Amino acid sequence: MMMGERLGLRAAAIISCMLATTVASVAEEPVAAKAYVGVSLIDGTGAPLQENMAILVDGDRIVAVQPEAEFRQHQPDGIKIVDASGHYVLPGLIDSHVHMATVPNAAKAMAYMRRYIYSGITSARDMAGDMRALAELARESRLKKIPAPDLYYSALMAGPSFFKDPRPGMAAEGEVPGAVPWMQAITPETDIREAVTLARGTWATGIKIYANLPAAEVRRIAEEGHKQGIKVWAHSMVFPAYPSEVVGAGVDVVSHVCRLAFEVAGQRPQEYHHKVALDFAALDARSPVLAEIFEQMAEQGTILDATVWLYANRENYEQKKPAEKRDASICPSAFAGAMTQFAFENGVDISTGTDGMLPYDADYPALFDELAILVEKAGMPPLQVIRSATYVGAKALGLEADRGTVEAGKRADLIFLSKNPLTDIDNMRSVVLTVKGGTDYPREAYKPIAKAELEGDD
Repeated sequence: MMMGERLGLRAAAIISCMLATTVASVAEEPVAAKAYVGVSLIDGTGAPLQENMAILVDGDRIVAVQPEAEFRQHQPDGIKIVDASGHYVLPGLIDSHVHMATVPNAAKAMAYMRRYIYSGITSARDMAGDMRALAELARESRLKKIPAPDLYYSALMAGPSFFKDPRPGMAAEGEVPGAVPWMQAITPETDIREAVTLARGTWATGIKIYANLPAAEVRRIAEEGHKQGIKVWAHSMVFPAYPSEVVGAGVDVVSHVCRLAFEVAGQRPQEYHHKVALDFAALDARSPVLAEIFEQMAEQGTILDATVWLYANRENYEQKKPAEKRDASICPSAFAGAMTQFAFENGVDISTGTDGMLPYDADYPALFDELAILVEKAGMPPLQVIRSATYVGAKALGLEADRGTVEAGKRADLIFLSKNPLTDIDNMRSVVLTVKGGTDYPREAYKPIAKAELEGDD
């Protein structure tokens, strides 16, 4: 019998009650206490793989992580033993850049979130949408009423001119975009304390600074956000605020590595739009300008949500068009990868965000492509990419004390693989079992997304 079959059968035995129900239902409640033994552990800290380990889980918590031989010497009574020999255990994965409700569609969102959880993604950071829909999805996932990762969302702030964009209009349908607590227009006259308080009142995990704000306003938002104890996330170029000014404002995470190129090019558009074409071939991905920005990011702990897959995906799409019809503003994925590599070499923590979805019939979500691209185009070792997808993602959410690594006292968010991801990052696509908060989601119980679930999808 193959190793994957062995754990698959054991996992099936553990969760036989769940498999007797429809796979669309929520996974069974966790067994009170169980120990996974014989595992090869990649704990998310960046430490080397540890073989023949035991992980003791009680309810939704990891109680102990130790060598199996040591565990066996003091094995507690009355616990379930799961022999997971030959398998690799990692912390639950985190996609640090998703959009589940730009145009609210609950059936679509739940379908994609179902694919996430059965692929090992236990938490996700939503980067702006209709808060009314997001709050309900977050509640349903947190309470395990639907099979889904825990969802954490942001309240958006931008300059008034940004709200001409149709997307905030769709995410505030029925109300005035820019004048709702989850999407606020900011000017120098805005009472920033009140604005941040309103954002916090939506139960958002962070404020997203989007576009069309000068550096002074970015700094005002960041300072007040931190004063009130909420994370502050921003695009790397806020238009007209430069990346160095955004980082200098003290934000916690900056998104989209290619927008750092505006400062390298010395271009400062006053308003955000997608069609500004930079001559990437003439720009240095290892510019001294970038070195200074990355040095400051590393010093203050600012995370880079690079979204390299996003650029590769757009690049692939454009290459299918005739040369004369291609969008010249697309950042080459090789350039995005080189900038990300330079950031990593300078000590910047890289998170794994996608900012996009693969088609409904893909076996695994886009996060797995992001992991592969960080190895291929950013030169990151698989061990560090796994750290990015676990610990760094938790840090972006401010949850690193509770998850992101496999340690005693942390929440039991685990994934089991049948193949070693350190020898080939594509082996991440060998998920056998996901555990979120002690609850099991076996890959064999995954119900693939049906096209009918996406009815109304644009």
